[in-house]
Amino acid sequence: APIRASLAAWLDRPAPDEPDPPKPLLPSQPTGSEPATLSPLAAAGRDRFKRGLLVHRLLQTLPELPPGERAAAARRFLALPVHGLGMAERDDICRETMAVIEAPEFAPLWGPDAQAEVPVVGLIGGSRETARPGPARALSGQIDRIVVTEDRVLIVDYKTVRPPPQREDEVAPIYLQQLASYRAALERIYPGRPVECAILWTEGPRLMPISPALLARHLP
Repeated sequence: APIRASLAAWLDRPAPDEPDPPKPLLPSQPTGSEPATLSPLAAAGRDRFKRGLLVHRLLQTLPELPPGERAAAARRFLALPVHGLGMAERDDICRETMAVIEAPEFAPLWGPDAQAEVPVVGLIGGSRETARPGPARALSGQIDRIVVTEDRVLIVDYKTVRPPPQREDEVAPIYLQQLASYRAALERIYPGRPVECAILWTEGPRLMPISPALLARHLP
């Protein structure tokens, strides 16, 4: 009889409300203001992100081609009518992109250990990455370039800001938040391997390592 009574009470109770899932962090769309960008597209009143999108697309696809075909492929892509670019704009973007790909010091970014546009979904926060109380938070984003070796993991984020900052403490906080989030997620995926971060400023070009201490201060 007691068992039957307890079953009846359980059957009569309404099901509890399902908890709302946490809203995922989207590091590619961080909060805050983007730094000003100087470029022919911006000067012409076009979307200031258009140049960055085109450069990202070229840096994603050109390394997959034989070196001798990359420049011509970039020019064909930029000449597509959908982009609405003038000759000077096409030449400028092609020059900037090819300078990045052809720089000898960046060769490891295009090697067999590297991947482009890597989606990352995971948890960040909690006691592992920060002393701030609270549960871990969901993360959903996409890393521009990642290099994974037996010794380390390198996260590279492309930025087309003109002019680029000269020191890491001059980098816009929203960029640091983005990298800090990616780093926290990949530390869980690759335990025991140091996860390093850098920004590849396409103007120059220049690869700027970002210190773990600075990233720790910008973890969302």
